[in-house]
Amino acid sequence: MQKLSNPSLLLLRNEEELHGEKVLVINHSDDGFLPELTKINSTSQVYAFSYNFADHLAASKHQHVTSFVGHSLPSIDDLDLVIYYYPKSKPEANMMLSNIRANLGKATRLLVVGANKGGVKSVEKQLKPYAQASYKLDSAKHCILYEFNELTEEQHFDITDYHQTFSVKVAEQNFTAVSVPGVFNHGKLDIGTELLLNNLSMPQKGNVLDFGCGAGLIATYMLNAQPNLSLYCLDVSALALYASEQTLKMNGHTGHFILSDGLGQVTEKFDAIVSNPPFHTGLDTDYSIAETFLANAKHMMKKGANLQIVANSFLKYPPIMEQHFKHFKTETKNTKFAVYHAQNS
Repeated sequence: MQKLSNPSLLLLRNEEELHGEKVLVINHSDDGFLPELTKINSTSQVYAFSYNFADHLAASKHQHVTSFVGHSLPSIDDLDLVIYYYPKSKPEANMMLSNIRANLGKATRLLVVGANKGGVKSVEKQLKPYAQASYKLDSAKHCILYEFNELTEEQHFDITDYHQTFSVKVAEQNFTAVSVPGVFNHGKLDIGTELLLNNLSMPQKGNVLDFGCGAGLIATYMLNAQPNLSLYCLDVSALALYASEQTLKMNGHTGHFILSDGLGQVTEKFDAIVSNPPFHTGLDTDYSIAETFLANAKHMMKKGANLQIVANSFLKYPPIMEQHFKHFKTETKNTKFAVYHAQNS
């Protein structure tokens, strides 16, 4: 059995609170909680929802779980219980709590669980105006479990209410981008991507993959410079893919959008791959996503294709890239970030 996370362990030690005829779990991880929940609710309908495609794939493997992925909750009538794993982003939590309240029945109970260092205590203040009753059910392993009842229903949820537009000025370009809560570096150009774009070797034509596209800043920059490029925006987050689509549209561009776990859902081959690859999962540092991407990228590249990435200087990516690419160099490096370039010979 997989190692249960501390929030999941806290939930399971309150097993008596986890019963319902229709149960929805939101923002779960692949830690073994969902199959345990289906044992507790053996004759019930258990649903799972995530913005994260990898977690959705994992949930879909469980026979008695109906899993959804997207930028907004599906409509499920007559929910008895909603279990929400509180995220590290407070604005994302605000958006999801509004989305939850738009999908509640009058008798729906809401359980919110999370790590203290992840900010779960904020949920009391966030839901205070909307909950007739709230309880701190339990705390252990640096986590807290809350229950909220008789929540005021939201009449309608529209993700466009959470759009944040912002100006991007980089490498002689100035354009407007769209972001939503939960997207990497929400609402601003991060300094790593800025360094990458200031040192980018621009392809003249062909298919380009923006891996870990976030709000679509790299893709938009490249299409502004070379409108004839065919841009593929890929991310594991449905929120990021949604934001990328809005940013490209706002700037008069179109693209291809791939919701994918790493490169697992990619079928094309590319003339160039550009990325500011992720190295965080939840609250923890996780290098495996970027390392797997670097190991597999070559198989998605045409002969002579270029790979350009930016990464924190302390990350040991050069040995991995040198292992897979004969032609590799460091374009630029400062105290925080480095831009690397490799070619598939």
